[in-house]
Amino acid sequence: MEELIPGVFHWTAYRDTIGQDVHSYYVVGARAVIDPMLPDEGLGWFEGERHPDCVVLSQRHHWRDSAAFGVPVRCQEDGARLLAPDRPSEPFAYGDEPAPGIVAYPVWAAGWPGETALHLSHAGAVVLADAVIRDASGALAFVPDQFLGDDAGEAKRELSAGLTRLLDLDFDALLLAHGDPVASGGKDELSRFLA
Repeated sequence: MEELIPGVFHWTAYRDTIGQDVHSYYVVGARAVIDPMLPDEGLGWFEGERHPDCVVLSQRHHWRDSAAFGVPVRCQEDGARLLAPDRPSEPFAYGDEPAPGIVAYPVWAAGWPGETALHLSHAGAVVLADAVIRDASGALAFVPDQFLGDDAGEAKRELSAGLTRLLDLDFDALLLAHGDPVASGGKDELSRFLA
């Protein structure tokens, strides 16, 4: 567990369903965990004043260990409709604040229902779900073509358009669900990737 930027904690945990580490975040001011796996420190780390009020999902597939936190789980409404019945969630719309200071933006709603960027306005950060990952070299990349549907080129164009709109937001930190986050220079890195 590390405080990546003031008020935003980051940790990784192994996700056996995909065979790799994934990334989770706790936002102090919002009292929200984002895309949570249980950290090595366990739920005890969240006791007292760090106890979350909610879980916020950047993508419905990031349910992970959400139920273990015992708080409401919030998922973008298009993705929430696709969750299994044993995964109850409170839906939110794009433009809403699923937790204080966290605003939801679409990335590629038509292709990936519920694919959401979360802007942590008070922390100057953006959380990305699956639209961008880090490849083996550590560079930003799209997911492999096999996960992009029948027309990978069109999918990448749509994702690029959605990500480009995010560059209008005020942020410096780029927090990824699949790949190491950056505390500073994240907006520039994303801009270079999209250029």
